[in-house]
Amino acid sequence: MSDIKIMLIDDDEEGPIRVLSERLEIRDFRKNTAFDSEQVIKMIRDQEPDIMILDLKISGIDGMEVLRRVRMNYPDIRVIIQTAHGNDMDEAEARQLGVFDYLKKPVDVELLAERIRAAARSIRQKDLMAASAFAEAGEHETARTMMKG
Repeated sequence: MSDIKIMLIDDDEEGPIRVLSERLEIRDFRKNTAFDSEQVIKMIRDQEPDIMILDLKISGIDGMEVLRRVRMNYPDIRVIIQTAHGNDMDEAEARQLGVFDYLKKPVDVELLAERIRAAARSIRQKDLMAASAFAEAGEHETARTMMKG
């Protein structure tokens, strides 16, 4: 899993997010952490993560607006919402926007790790399908390059 880039976004610089970050690291997930929307937007632009773990309550613009911007500008990023502040309407909106999963805090770390692995599998499957399409079109070198990356 170390080849998958994960971004944790939560306004809680101490406590649960730090523990979650450490527990994901133990499970060999490579991640970065952001604590406000300005940091998030800059980090996405600079590092384009594969998977985002996003809280709906963050400083600056709210998590739902971050989700909207990510879906519009980076549609391939898998977004997993984890929040204690969302309601059924938030969940419905997030799912309509194409969130990979929506979890309510407190989130069991093993459940979150499994959802991250599922998101990573979906990324790899999409990459395999794209490489296969290039191979079928006779673009074998492109397909090989995609499979290495």
